[in-house]
Amino acid sequence: MTGGEWWRDGVLYQVYLRSFADSNGDGIGDLAGLTSRLEYLEWLGVDGIWLSPTMPSPNADWGYDVADYCDVHPDLGTRADLDELVAQAEAHGIRILLDLVPNHSSDRHRWFADSRASRESPRRDWYVWRDPKPDGSPPNNWLSVFGGGGPAWKLDPATGQMYLHHFLPEQPDLNWWNEEVRAAFDGIQRFWFDRGVAGFRIDVVSELVKQRGLPDEGGEPEQFGKHADIPETHRVLKRWRALADSYEPPRLLLGETWAMDAPTLSSFHGEADDELNLAFNFPFMLAPFDAEIMVPVVEATEAVFSADEWPVWTGSNHDFPRFPTRWCGGDERKIRCAQLLLLTLRGTPVLYYGDELGLQQVEVAGADVRDIAGRDGARTPMHWSAEDGAGFAEPVVKPWLPFGDFAARNVADQRGDRGSTLAFVRDLIALRRESDDLRTGAYATLVATERSWAWRRGRRTTVALNLSGAEEVVEDVEGTIRIATSRERDGERVGGRLRLAPWSGAVVS
Repeated sequence: MTGGEWWRDGVLYQVYLRSFADSNGDGIGDLAGLTSRLEYLEWLGVDGIWLSPTMPSPNADWGYDVADYCDVHPDLGTRADLDELVAQAEAHGIRILLDLVPNHSSDRHRWFADSRASRESPRRDWYVWRDPKPDGSPPNNWLSVFGGGGPAWKLDPATGQMYLHHFLPEQPDLNWWNEEVRAAFDGIQRFWFDRGVAGFRIDVVSELVKQRGLPDEGGEPEQFGKHADIPETHRVLKRWRALADSYEPPRLLLGETWAMDAPTLSSFHGEADDELNLAFNFPFMLAPFDAEIMVPVVEATEAVFSADEWPVWTGSNHDFPRFPTRWCGGDERKIRCAQLLLLTLRGTPVLYYGDELGLQQVEVAGADVRDIAGRDGARTPMHWSAEDGAGFAEPVVKPWLPFGDFAARNVADQRGDRGSTLAFVRDLIALRRESDDLRTGAYATLVATERSWAWRRGRRTTVALNLSGAEEVVEDVEGTIRIATSRERDGERVGGRLRLAPWSGAVVS
């Protein structure tokens, strides 16, 4: 690996591993399956792959309940398979990021088994234990995210104390005030960095260190978002960044940061760019596809981020419905507008597997349901072809989750069609790679109305979107259309007035 800040110029791609490619015909995607598809990802132009959790887990929360931080889940392969993926990806010019889950472990982890064994256990303080109140109720009024929002505490009858779990009871929260916990995660990160992993996407990092004293929430308690000791969390992030930067090239830290305002989001980079390299912008992702709402989010981000701070833009991930459905309602015109937006703002775009095809949310019901929180519809298998089994596995098998309409959108059909959604995304990525303006140029809003949005990147590139059902004209645009959502306009000269059909967009320079 070369290039300490490759991610600034690059495009990241999230792979939900169980649903990407199945190498052994058991219906579950795996590491070897992903390795076999690296040629496609190199062709597409991605620079880094963020893998959904790969570590051993009972799968109460599909890998986000980790039972061993230094191994690989048998469903997904072996450590040798992961080493091979890292090596082969590097040969294709692609880096590999793992998902790290430091807020909590599985209740099957040996640490928790030791911790709950007795109140005198050497690892008792590795987790958050408290006595219940005299009436038997939980120590405070915090609520869990899962399980209908009930108390974030579970009684352990053997020791008579309760442990904290912000998520499922099978996911006990680690105690990040404990220095031994911090040292253990230093070792975990070194273990994977030493094997060539390029960095981590860090789960719920903004909630890591809980407030001392575990005070009640005032007013109506919230399920998530206000329980962290933010200054102490920042100290942990500085420690991690120093560790990541001690490697050559430096490793990347990408945080799942539940910050709903731009100043808080910016704070996770550190005052001296010494914490996270990248932090997910959830106000953007969770906004409706509406310029009046999205433009203020982007402008607020740009206003507080320094020139050295680098935003992250994404429309889909494993926790939320896919943007082609959630933002676009399956409308091909809107899907291309969203893809154009994601790949031309200042910052690092993160595509979710299938975004490049315009894959939509799949209805998963009845016996096919796997996830306790109803997120299966965004995690269904990749569509590689229109043939039986969608090219997901050889031989054809029933996958762990049902397919969507793979005849409608798949790699094989779109790869051979220059007018396809896939070709549009690939060409956008290629344009971004060759354009200094699109890779590193500053952002400036030119037009922001309820119907249209145009912005300048760098010195001479204009991006314009018509997010309405009527024709729009953007004034004072000069140059050549480098790429348009309607590909027949590629190469068209623009002499001051850029006309945009309903739900269309273009890059002009």
